[in-house]
Order: sequence, then C-alpha cells, then structure tokens
Amino acid sequence: MGEDSDQAFFRAEIERLMDSLYGTALRLTRNPVDAEDLVAETVMKGWAHFGQLADRRCFHKWLMRILANTFISNQRRTRLESFEALDIDDEDCQFSLFEKMHQPFLLWWSNPEQELVNKMLRQDIEAAIDAMPTVFRTVLVMIEVNGQSYAETAETLGLPMGTVRSRLSRARCLLQRALWRQAEEAGLKTPEMKVADA
Repeated sequence: MGEDSDQAFFRAEIERLMDSLYGTALRLTRNPVDAEDLVAETVMKGWAHFGQLADRRCFHKWLMRILANTFISNQRRTRLESFEALDIDDEDCQFSLFEKMHQPFLLWWSNPEQELVNKMLRQDIEAAIDAMPTVFRTVLVMIEVNGQSYAETAETLGLPMGTVRSRLSRARCLLQRALWRQAEEAGLKTPEMKVADA
C-alpha cells in the first residue's frame, strides 16, 4: 500500500477510536488536559511506528498498548510508585461488599430513587478509582472498564499474567474498601453488617 492509503487508514481509525482513546486516557490521567496530551502523544507515536504494525486488524489493541506504555513511562518520569509498599493484607480482601449487606438493604435498589442512587454510586466508584495508585488503576481500567482480557492486558502492559491478576485483585479490594467506607459515612449500612477493618 502507498503512503496515501496508509495515511487514510490511520486517520480513519483514529477518528473511529478517538472516544475510546480519550476515555481511557482520562480515566488513567484523571485530568482532561493531561488526557488530551496523552492521546496526542499516542497518536504521534502510533503514526511514527505505523510501518511496524504487521496486522492492521490489531490496530486498536496496538494503539492501546502505545497509550498504556506512554502513560506508564510518563508516570515513571514524574514519580515512582511502590505498590509493594502498600499495606494490603490478603485477609482484609476476603470480604465481599455485597455479601455483607443486609437483605432488606438490597430492596433499596428497586425503589423509585434508583436512578439517583445509581448516579451517586457511579460517582463514588469513579472517585475511588481515581484515588488508586497508578499501577492498580491502569489494570482495573483496562479489564473492568475497557473489557480487555487478562491476556490482552498482560500483553499490553508487558507484564506476567500473575502480576495482572494480582494487581486487579488489589485494585478490586481497594475499590471495595473505599465503597464500604462511603456506605458507612452515608449511613447506608445496618449495625449487623460487619467488615474487616481496612
């Protein structure tokens, strides 16, 4: 294919994937300006290395890998995060937020305020994800938000599958604990509900 057809393909794919790229970048960076910069840098790197893409059917996955790697490289430059230093005991993560809820509380979901409650919960979830250390947030966003498989995420981030699973488990634990605390603060739990201190 000629350079014009390469450019046309690249431009069309970028336009098609822009919302997905920006959404992922925004979730990772937590800042609209930084997200735009990350997308711009990703697109520039993508075009510079487009000739190395062997299978155009993999364009989306390939570009997401560039975005993730660029984000991680930028994070390493600005600060080093030691996720091993986080004090997260595996025993603390054995509880399930939903298993700990009292049955009458679950009926709350079916009442007329459901839409407002769902909006509040979504905001709480987004805030909890935004507060996570980068290494956990990146894996959680790729798997739970973007719907990538463990294998795709491992390949994208250049990590062993076990590391991806471990980071996702810790991310879920952090999310669950944050939501549990928010439920306590909002008075949405009954005294019978117990959970390990986080």
